[in-house]
Amino acid sequence: MEITEIRITLRDDEKLRGFASITLDNCFVIRGLKIISGANGIFVAMPSRKRKDGTYQDIAHPINMQARQWMESQVIGAFKQEQTRVENGEIPPPQRGAHVDDEGPAMEEEY
Repeated sequence: MEITEIRITLRDDEKLRGFASITLDNCFVIRGLKIISGANGIFVAMPSRKRKDGTYQDIAHPINMQARQWMESQVIGAFKQEQTRVENGEIPPPQRGAHVDDEGPAMEEEY
C-alpha cells in the first residue's frame, strides 16, 4: 500500500493545526484526518464520529502501530512542507476562524 496523494488544509488555531486527506494507491481516499498540536507535539487524529453517549469513535484508522506511525509520518511531513510554503510566501497563511471546508471533520451521524 502506498499513499499516492496528501492534501493539507492549514488552520490558524492553537491546537487544531490543519486537516488532511490521503489517497491510497490512487484509488481510495480518506478525508477528515486532523493535525493536532498536543502536549507531546504534533499528531494525527483519525476521522471520527460522535456517538450517542458523547464519545467519539474512529471511522477509519490503521490497525497496528507500524501502520499508524507510517501514515502519521507521511501526513506530518506534508504538513511541515505546507507550513514551509506559507513561511516562504508561496501560499497565503490560514486565516483565524476560517470555516471548515470539505477537508473538515467527518459527518456526525446518529445510529
